[in-house]
Amino acid sequence: MSREDHDRMGTAELVAGAERRADRMEPRPPDDGQRMDGGQQHPGMRDAQGEPLAALFPPEMSSQFRDRWDQVQIGFVDDPRQAVQQADELVAQVMKSLAGSFADQRARVEQGIGQGGETDTENLRMALRSYRSFFQRLLSL
Repeated sequence: MSREDHDRMGTAELVAGAERRADRMEPRPPDDGQRMDGGQQHPGMRDAQGEPLAALFPPEMSSQFRDRWDQVQIGFVDDPRQAVQQADELVAQVMKSLAGSFADQRARVEQGIGQGGETDTENLRMALRSYRSFFQRLLSL
């Protein structure tokens, strides 16, 4: 792109171009493979034992969140106050979705170990592995 082209571009176009370049430069793990817990695997992200970490959100949900974030950033040019309000709402929605994901996983773990009855060590080990996986995915953010 020539300097003249650059000077003619609006701020939103410049921001979008910079984000596209950053997306190409930042390695994002591919969204492929299924895990037993229903989450998508990220082969590029591994836990301490070398196992792939599952994504916190399905690929389509992550993509929707990213698309909405792009719109928030682009909207900052025209209405900064509204963009900040939308960013707050989007982050709150992501956190709510994350809490829902944790609640679902916790319910599956509790179902696996049984409530109040005899639980063998293997079931407890699997429960701890599930919590460890979720914990490590949170820390990988």
